[in-house]
Amino acid sequence: MNIDTTINIFVEFFHAEIAMKVKAFIERGNDGSYGAYIDLEDNRLNYGIHGNGKTTNAAIEDFNSAYEAMKSYHQQIGKAFVEAEFEFKYDTASFLAYYSNVLSLAGLGRLTGIAQGQLSHYVTGRRKPSPKTVQKIEKSLHEFAAEIAQVQLTN
Repeated sequence: MNIDTTINIFVEFFHAEIAMKVKAFIERGNDGSYGAYIDLEDNRLNYGIHGNGKTTNAAIEDFNSAYEAMKSYHQQIGKAFVEAEFEFKYDTASFLAYYSNVLSLAGLGRLTGIAQGQLSHYVTGRRKPSPKTVQKIEKSLHEFAAEIAQVQLTN
């Protein structure tokens, strides 16, 4: 058994036990399309992948397809492949677009105290929120999520 075969067996065995968590970022481009890519500073992976699409869902689907294609390519050439689970992080515009079918801008405005019109500017890319505003939105969403997590329904 050569070293590459041994490494492949080792990687496959341990991936089944513990999947590596890797950050993947979703951002809205200047042209209105979305891109998803892995953290370029994370050198634990032996490959790079990205995805693009007209929507955040399309970018994530393209990203996942690229991941599967890279996995297949590594198998074809007999090279070890480092499997990963991706934790998606969104820029503000991409987050608002992705969750627009669940969170209305009016509701998010009430939740955060940020005017609906201003949130709309973030979605369309006309304006970018300041770091302080991003923190305010994120904090409000986390507080809301914690509150929702406490809900217990009865019949």
